Amino acid sequence: MRNAEIAAAFDELANLYELDGAIVHRVLAYRSAAKSVRDAGVSVAELSQAGRAPELPGIGKTLAEKIAVLLETGSIPSAERLREKFPPGLIAITQLPGIGAKRARKLYDELGIASLGDLRAAAEAGQLRTVAGFGPKAEENVLAALAAGDGQPKSRVLLSRALAAAEALAAELREHPAAERVEIAGSARRLTDTCKDLDLVATAIDARALTNAFAALPQIAEVFSSGEAGVKAVTHNGLSVDLRIVAPERFGNLLQHFTGSKQHNEALRADAVRRGLHVSEYGVTDDATGTTTACATEAEVYALLDLDFIEPELREDRGELQAARERRLPPLVEQADIRGELHCHTVASDGRNTIAAMAEAARQRGYQYLAITDHSASHGFGNHVTADELLRQAERIRALDGKLDDFRLLAGSEVNVLPDGSLDYDDDVLEELDWVVASLHSSFRMDEAEMTERMVRAIEHPLVDAIGHPTGRLIDRREPYALDLERVTEAAASAGTFLEINANPDRRDLSETNARLASRAGALIVIDSDAHGTETLANIRFGIATARRAWLSRDDVANTRPWAELDRLRKRGRSGSGRGTG
Repeated sequence: MRNAEIAAAFDELANLYELDGAIVHRVLAYRSAAKSVRDAGVSVAELSQAGRAPELPGIGKTLAEKIAVLLETGSIPSAERLREKFPPGLIAITQLPGIGAKRARKLYDELGIASLGDLRAAAEAGQLRTVAGFGPKAEENVLAALAAGDGQPKSRVLLSRALAAAEALAAELREHPAAERVEIAGSARRLTDTCKDLDLVATAIDARALTNAFAALPQIAEVFSSGEAGVKAVTHNGLSVDLRIVAPERFGNLLQHFTGSKQHNEALRADAVRRGLHVSEYGVTDDATGTTTACATEAEVYALLDLDFIEPELREDRGELQAARERRLPPLVEQADIRGELHCHTVASDGRNTIAAMAEAARQRGYQYLAITDHSASHGFGNHVTADELLRQAERIRALDGKLDDFRLLAGSEVNVLPDGSLDYDDDVLEELDWVVASLHSSFRMDEAEMTERMVRAIEHPLVDAIGHPTGRLIDRREPYALDLERVTEAAASAGTFLEINANPDRRDLSETNARLASRAGALIVIDSDAHGTETLANIRFGIATARRAWLSRDDVANTRPWAELDRLRKRGRSGSGRGTG
């Protein structure tokens, strides 16, 4: 049994327990176990057989026993008992964005909705709005989700999972003596939000030895085909992998071919044909002479087509070919450009580490400043941070800041934006802070006009420095709020309020298209990890990926600047007021 199947069994059990009204800790334990199994790079079945399943994060003795039973019998007894209580189609309803188990149970209890078909019929008949907590907008969202195929098993995985698997495979191959060069290609190299499969391109001294070694890697669950040209396989966590091996002189052709999106490659070939050339994974052919030129590097491929080198993240057919021909591709922001982190959490709210630990981790990353922005009092994130406790937290932050050389520690908060656009701390409290991130964490189903007014009011608040995860999306799990993004971005540019690219790999919000829209409107972007622990400061890489896919350069991103320069850019810095200035 593959990891993906074991993880799916735990996900199902979590949904069943939530439908049954189990305590939240039990539900979360199974969800955590599912994630741990899904992300494991080796066979969890083999670990279980060796008695080593508890080595996985979140897998204790009880869950290890459930894995063993699942492997032996094909099911988990507690899941079988719970399945008898609910119709099979109810689980699919829980997987729809914005529904979840509690709301699905409510629809089942009040309207007898027990399948996706029942749900569609009820939404089309206007029956959902008769249930408390649902309305016309909820019906629209349900029908849109059903039309998009939500509620069905997902065929794509988050970039963070795909990239971790691809990097591990590539690293193993590079260690093999037969390998010369190994690179990740495909959507993982373009750093898209999600990936359907993995592509690797390699050159080798002994191709057969390398493909045999690849097929024997512990991450590989099954091999479908293998030869000197490559391997097609699937990993234990369910990702299809295609390894291609090519002669060194054609490496650039193959890497370019397997990196570009379908749209980019089609546009590239059409552009080449107009110039009397044909482009393929085998080379660039001159129609007039019949000569095919092989390219060892991608730069050679683009140069033969009279194009500047196009970074992988831009290869989506969004104007990059014309920009490359006209020599006006932007120099894209890089992770090394980031000078500081402006959104993170500690044990004061729902983080896992102390102020000092977060500060030290930020310094180790080479940052010059860090804003501690624990959640505000409302909506129940972790501890209840009252206004008085926030001010005490600010004192602790400033006390530590005074002991740090060449590093600025900022006292801040991630403040909730209430439904009317006001904030859940009074202004006299916010004035005591160095940095304020305002975010929406509730009332997601407001209509576009109301939600836009709510957001604009927060943007125009004189003490709000940045808007966190501005559209509220969770990739493949929750759609963005209904917002007039043009108005929001124009308001941000006018007010001098930064808009965030939240680098949490589940969010990447603003998205690449919205970040590009915001930048074109004149709004400045901040890229933040939203770290809840020292280790997740590294999530900044996914925010950088989004910014690069949005065509952003370092000048478009506020926190590529030293703190004193960034401070002067924000509204409080422009007016010369506020604690953070100077």
